[in-house]
Amino acid sequence: MDFKPTAAMRNVRTVKRGLPDAGYWKKFESPVLVKEYGMVTSLEFSPAKPHDLVVTASTRLQLYSGRTGQLKKSITRFNSPAHSGSFRSDGKLLVAGDESNLVQVFDVNSRAILRTFKGHTDPVHVTRFMPSRTQVFSGSDDTTVRVWDIPSQSPVFTSDEHTDYVRSGCIFAENPSLFATGSYDHTVRIWDTRASSCAIKINVDDPVEAVLSLPGASVLAVANGPSVQMFDISMGGRPLFSMGNHEKTVTSLCLDSNGGRLLAGSLDHHVKVYDLQTYKMTYSSNYPAPVLSVALSPDETMLAVGMTSGVFSLRRRNVSAKEQAQVEAKEHLVYGTRAYFMRGASHKGADDDLRIEYKRSKSLADYDKFLRKFEYSRALDAVLANNRAGMTIVSLLQELVHRDGLGAALSGRDELSLDPILRFVAKYISHPRYTQLLIRVSNVILDIYGDLLHDSTRTSELLLRLRNKIRNELRMHQDLTLLLGSMDMLMSACEISHLKTSNVSEDEHVSANATATAKVAISSVTPSTDK
Repeated sequence: MDFKPTAAMRNVRTVKRGLPDAGYWKKFESPVLVKEYGMVTSLEFSPAKPHDLVVTASTRLQLYSGRTGQLKKSITRFNSPAHSGSFRSDGKLLVAGDESNLVQVFDVNSRAILRTFKGHTDPVHVTRFMPSRTQVFSGSDDTTVRVWDIPSQSPVFTSDEHTDYVRSGCIFAENPSLFATGSYDHTVRIWDTRASSCAIKINVDDPVEAVLSLPGASVLAVANGPSVQMFDISMGGRPLFSMGNHEKTVTSLCLDSNGGRLLAGSLDHHVKVYDLQTYKMTYSSNYPAPVLSVALSPDETMLAVGMTSGVFSLRRRNVSAKEQAQVEAKEHLVYGTRAYFMRGASHKGADDDLRIEYKRSKSLADYDKFLRKFEYSRALDAVLANNRAGMTIVSLLQELVHRDGLGAALSGRDELSLDPILRFVAKYISHPRYTQLLIRVSNVILDIYGDLLHDSTRTSELLLRLRNKIRNELRMHQDLTLLLGSMDMLMSACEISHLKTSNVSEDEHVSANATATAKVAISSVTPSTDK
C-alpha cells in the first residue's frame, strides 16, 4: 500500500461575491414551470458540460438540456416510483433507486440498464456514485446502507447501524473513502469504507432530510426539521452553527459553484440563500407549492426547484458580455503557461496504439519522509523547524497520536530540542480547535520530564508562561460563568415581575366585573315606589 502524506485539516472555504446577493439572484429570470408526472423528489445537474438536468418524478427520469432547457430524453425503465437520480462525475452514467427495492445504473446516451443491484428489502431513497466512479452507495427504508461494486455487481460494504429510514446521503469529493447518510432516527453517520464501520455519529433533534459536505471535507451541513446545522467533522462532529430561518421542514440543500453560498429549500414554499462566511440569510424567494428539491448548475446559469405539486421551476440567468469574456479569457490557452503545455493530456488513444504506463511520483514534505521511515522524533523536529502553519503542526501531532508514537517523538530530548515544542504549546493551547490535543501533549511532556524541567532556566520560563496562560483562560471561564449566572437571575426576575403584573391586571378585571354584577342585582331587587 502506498504511503499517504499527512492531510492537514482545513476550514470551510468561502468566497466573497463582488455583486450583492440580492442583485445577483434577482438576475435569474421569471421561472418556466414544467408539469411532471408526480412529485419532483430529486433534481441534479450533470457535472460535465453542457450540464444537463435530471428530474426524478414518479416512475421516470427526465433529462433536460443544459443549453435550451428542453426535454431531451426520458428513462422509463421503472415499475414503481423512482428516487434520487444522480449523475456520475463524467456525466455518462446515471444511478437511481425505486420503490421495488432496486438500485439501477443507466447509460445516459442509450438509456440502457447497465447494472441492477438487488439486496435491499424496502424502497431505496438514496443513491450516489462514489468518487472512484466504480462504486455506488445506497440507503434504504430497511435501515441499511450498502456500497456496490459496479464491475462485479456485488456489495462490498453493508451496515444496519441506523434504526429508521435512511433518506439522505452525500459523498466527500476530497476523501474517496468517506460518505455520509442521514436517517429518520435523528442521526447522521459518516462511514469509512476502509474500516467497514461508522467513523462518526452525529445526533440531531429531528429526522434528517438532507446532508451536504462543504468544500474542504471538514464541515457537514445537515437539514433536520426547520433548521440547517453545520458540524465540524475534523473535531468529531462538533456543532458549529444553526440556521433556523425556515418555518417548516427543510427538504433539500445545494451549493453554488464557489462553495460560498448554501441554498436550502423547505416545505414553507421558500428557497433561502445563506452566506457560509457569516452564516446569515442573504436572499429568499417564494414558490407556489412546498419545495422538495433544489439544484443549481455548475456554471450558475440555471436554478431548478422541484415541488410537491408535480411542477418544477426552471430559472435562467442571462450572462453579460463582460462576464462571458472573462470566462473565455480564463479558458483561452496562453502560450508559455502550464495549461498550454498540458493540452491534450486527457486525450485517449486508439485501441491499437502503444500505451506506455507512466506513474508520476508525488514529492513528500520533509516531515512525511520521516514519518514514512517511522522516525517520529525527526518528523516532529522537521515540522517545527520551518515556521509552518499551526494547523499543519497539529495535524502531525494528531497523526502521531493515531500511530501511538507521541511518546516516542517527545522522549530523549534536551532543553534545546524541547524548547520549540513548549513554545508552540504555550502559544496555541488556548486555541479552541487545538486545546484538547495540546493538553494531551503537555501531559506527556510532564510525565517524561517532570523531574528535570526545573534544571533549565529557559524551560522553567516557558512552563511559567504556559501556567499563566492556563490561569488566565480559567479565570476568563470563571468570569463568564458568573456573568451567565447574573444574566439568568435578571431573566428570572423579569419573568416573575411580568407574571405579577399579569396577575394584578387579572385581579382588577375580576373585581370590576363582580362590582358591576352586584349593582345589577341590587337594582333588580329594590322595589320601585310611587310618588
